[in-house]
Amino acid sequence: MTVKEIFETMDYGPAPESAAEALAWLVDQGDKFGHYIDGAFTKPGKGFDSRNPATGEVLAKLTQAKQADVDTAVSAARKAQPKWEKLGGAGRARYLYAIARLLQKHSRLFAVLESLDNGKPIRESRDIDIPLAQRHFYYHAGMAQLMESELPDAEALGVCGQIIPWNFPLLMLSWKIAPALAMGNTVVLKPAEYTSLTALLFADICSQAGLPKGVVNIVTGDGAVGEMIVNADVDKIAFTGSTVVGRRIREATAGSGKELTLELGGKSAYVVFDDADIDSAIEGLVDAIWFNQGQVCCAGSRLLVQEGIADRFHHKLRARMDKLRIGDPLDKCIDVGAVVDPVQLQTIKSMVESNTAGHVHQAACDLPANGCYYPPTLISGLETSDPLMQEEIFGPVLVSSTFRTPEEAVELANNTRYGLAATVWTENVNLALDIAPKLVAGVVWVNATNLFDAAAGFGGVRESGFGREGGWEGLTAYTKPKGNAKPLAKVDATTGEGAPVDPIDRTAKMYVGGKQARPDSGYSKPVWGKSGLLGHVGLANRKDVRNAVEAAAGANGWSKTTGHLRAQILYYIGENLSARADEFAARIDAMTGKKDGAKEVEASIQRLFTAAAWADKYDGQVHGVPIRGVAIAMKESVGVIGALCADEAPLLGLVSAMAPAIAMGNRTVLVTSEPYPLAATDFYQILETSDVPAGVVNILTGSHAELAKPLASHLNVDAVWSFSSTDLSKEIEVVSAGNLKRTWVNNATAIDWGVDHSRRFLQAATEVKNIWVPYGE
Repeated sequence: MTVKEIFETMDYGPAPESAAEALAWLVDQGDKFGHYIDGAFTKPGKGFDSRNPATGEVLAKLTQAKQADVDTAVSAARKAQPKWEKLGGAGRARYLYAIARLLQKHSRLFAVLESLDNGKPIRESRDIDIPLAQRHFYYHAGMAQLMESELPDAEALGVCGQIIPWNFPLLMLSWKIAPALAMGNTVVLKPAEYTSLTALLFADICSQAGLPKGVVNIVTGDGAVGEMIVNADVDKIAFTGSTVVGRRIREATAGSGKELTLELGGKSAYVVFDDADIDSAIEGLVDAIWFNQGQVCCAGSRLLVQEGIADRFHHKLRARMDKLRIGDPLDKCIDVGAVVDPVQLQTIKSMVESNTAGHVHQAACDLPANGCYYPPTLISGLETSDPLMQEEIFGPVLVSSTFRTPEEAVELANNTRYGLAATVWTENVNLALDIAPKLVAGVVWVNATNLFDAAAGFGGVRESGFGREGGWEGLTAYTKPKGNAKPLAKVDATTGEGAPVDPIDRTAKMYVGGKQARPDSGYSKPVWGKSGLLGHVGLANRKDVRNAVEAAAGANGWSKTTGHLRAQILYYIGENLSARADEFAARIDAMTGKKDGAKEVEASIQRLFTAAAWADKYDGQVHGVPIRGVAIAMKESVGVIGALCADEAPLLGLVSAMAPAIAMGNRTVLVTSEPYPLAATDFYQILETSDVPAGVVNILTGSHAELAKPLASHLNVDAVWSFSSTDLSKEIEVVSAGNLKRTWVNNATAIDWGVDHSRRFLQAATEVKNIWVPYGE
């Protein structure tokens, strides 16, 4: 075919990328791989085949790890970690720079091997995956260099167990290994069973860079190996994968003290308003759902189009779909490659075939005779309740519905149990910046999609997991505060008998929805001091928890108020507490039998003033991402936070949790100190006179052990904190897996409430949403 004929027909001829170098590298390794442990490859053992999904051909034989292999890898990482951390940020930075440069030097080898192993088009692995992997190591080399000056109070966690998926094998590896190493941790990583080859090539790169032995360890195998790592003697688990597995990991690590970040599934909304540039929105949609064959956790798989343009949009979209090219991933002219494995291909087929709603359109294109291929598919006219509008397909299948108003668009977009990403298309910047903050997602793209960078954190909310990859927030997830925590000591209530101190019977009520409330149980308990009976408090039960959470959920307008307004109310609370300082100090001394009441009240006032000061100053950032545009990191409230307050500091523990939480726009359900609750029940009198809206602060009294489960299992609670002297960490983390809410538990270690931990509380009280806004024509 001549150039003239190609120009006239606009047919794309094949432009194959040579696989020779990648195949030669595999041959040089004997086409068989062991694990990479303590700086060297182990002898290959029994295992499984790694196949090219485009052809079904075997690329290499990989070894199935056994428990002994995982134990050896963890032991090597544990041994190497102190020396690696002691090397210092500048010393670690040099190795990270070396890895980044080697990734650049061997970029084409990595790209070809990734496409062979995964099935994604070479254009994507060459132009997106590999450059982003390099970027993460360069970026985190800089972070390592700056650690001592910018994070002076932080230190490494220790050994990190990392489990990555098959859709972005090298990129996910980079997202996890780079920040871990930068902060002084060592790692044991398990790549996906289907796609381990670029992780093994990366291990070779680590050796070339002279990385100290044991700093990076890679073990291969199926999901059982991942379970071994989760249960191993590691200090953190970082997992990217399905929500089902993420939930199991949350349960398995509960009470272990292991740090955990989960980046899970999604059903991301792709919202197109009637003033959008339709052609651009369609091109963006091609990238959103058919990028990597739709095997992307943040794929824009749920199209929402405004009714006025829906018919025209769908007509143009079907025409564009019919022009997509499907075929050999190593052909540089191909748009859509192969699905990763026959098992995944069958899953996609089964989900589409089980659907009976809407209209199905599949691209009018020829599929290769061999290999795991599925045509780009559009299913339009679905209702929100249809299974395919709710369930993650993880394939090249787009589902679509319509909306009429911006309010309806937000409601439909948020009608999902996931919250990973979303996309908004409109030419009205006011509309875009009005809608983006309202979308429940960790990342929102405006007039673009699938933009990623090491400087901008990526991660979700709801059942899309918690924690971030990249940016400052992703970096700090691999650190802990310096110092050794003291063991938790159980605080028991004072017991006694005889007449009350005050002959007038005072039974303190709870505080729910801005009102004093009797306990649903109808039971109360005495509160004794050394001088005698001080009063009674009600014993809350699960119905009281329900009522308090409903009140908190109903006060969601608090999250929409300004930081300035929240600051004024917090200052007011502090002023009113100061006016009654002597009374509160005497109450604390009477309950505890100590003489620290005045000091605790003064510290509580200072915590309130500190939270007020931060309310309009705990700002987000504008990240310097390498596009013509900005990524705006907005710090948003978590939502409804339930907290079991410290027993040993009856007022200060409650205020220290409450003040930063409400300063950031959260609503709270606070369970008071169990042995010393009267300071908290007195405190709601302060709240009643300080203009705190009803439902923003709710106070319950009773048993921490009995209230922990209903609070942590409530699906409308977004985070649970426990500072109780009864160690309830495991139970809270197990039941929190129901909706994968965030937790902050003490794991049987004590907190020094005399130290101001406001920054830690502010971090726990916020989610970071990155809104990407490209600009220019």
